[in-house]
Amino acid sequence: MTAYGDTSGDVRGELRAVLAAIDRADPGLCAFLDVWHEDALARLPAASRLPLAGLPFAVKGRTGIRSYAARRLIAAGGVPVGSASVPGPGTVWQTWGLGAHGRTVNPWRADRTPGGSSAGSAAAVAAGLVPLATGSDGAGSVRIPAAWCGVFGLKTTNGLLPSPDRSGLASAGVLAASAAEAETYLRCVLDDYVPAAPSLPLSAAYSPDLGFAETEPEVAAVVRGAVRRLEAAGVVRLAGGGCALLDPAAAWLAVRGGDVAPPEAEAREENGRRLDALFARTPLLLTPVTPNRPHGHEGPGDTFSTALTWAFNLSGHPAASVPAGFTADGCPVGLQLVADRGRDAELLGAAGAVERALWTSGEPFAQVRGPRG
Repeated sequence: MTAYGDTSGDVRGELRAVLAAIDRADPGLCAFLDVWHEDALARLPAASRLPLAGLPFAVKGRTGIRSYAARRLIAAGGVPVGSASVPGPGTVWQTWGLGAHGRTVNPWRADRTPGGSSAGSAAAVAAGLVPLATGSDGAGSVRIPAAWCGVFGLKTTNGLLPSPDRSGLASAGVLAASAAEAETYLRCVLDDYVPAAPSLPLSAAYSPDLGFAETEPEVAAVVRGAVRRLEAAGVVRLAGGGCALLDPAAAWLAVRGGDVAPPEAEAREENGRRLDALFARTPLLLTPVTPNRPHGHEGPGDTFSTALTWAFNLSGHPAASVPAGFTADGCPVGLQLVADRGRDAELLGAAGAVERALWTSGEPFAQVRGPRG
């Protein structure tokens, strides 16, 4: 398990440096609702003797400290340093965040949103303030901010971890600086977690639009370029057929509203059948995370930023976002990886292989850490 710092060194000094960095950066970034200086330092003596050795992390929203994942991270020696921003009251879209100092900004472009609803979690990780942060994902709320902030994001299989969401759409997740940091999270929250090293090349299906989304041409081109590099590196081998689903928007909204009519139920079941058939022949599906780049703080307009993510909340499949590159205007783009239900460890192993190949393929992935620190 990854440990934070050297337990024989000045762990307290490292934690103080993290808290000081948050104090310096957050008035401009607005990623935090609260920063727990005294509580974090008070937890450290006990935490430093445990496996995570005082690893600092953020939690999503003010209620995140009570989540199952946060409690497990604390039990393993993680130290929560603050609650990260979520959409403010009166905001009809969820790809947005409101921190204690104002609206949360994207660390790459302050005029753009970081995504959401795990907005502050993604921004804090992207800015290098914490190595990981908890999130939850009911329609893309981990994957979208991960994609738009250029960090790693994982939505676990629905039902794998406890969730307060009565609809069953939301599952726990993590925003992290890398797939390796996300593995720290899974090791802590899953009692039976066993790492899965992928056998390369991985057979994968690829779809730029899942058969219905209007993906921006430049976003699609960035992701297709990343997939080509993965093929050239021997990480993936594309299987034929792609993936065409029915637009899940009406079904998702019906399930969330608790009133599912036969047409929506049938569409959900049909997509489930199609995904079952897909994963019976190949272990991995690749798509863009979003059809669009990060929008401005005034909102997304008529675009559903969730168009390529919420099908997997309905179906329950685990899904991850790996940084894929940048559009010409400097906005990060995410590559979505989807695996069969319960294959979270295999998905994380595949994401690690994808991440390593992309970060060493000559593209600007050394710059993904650019805004941090």
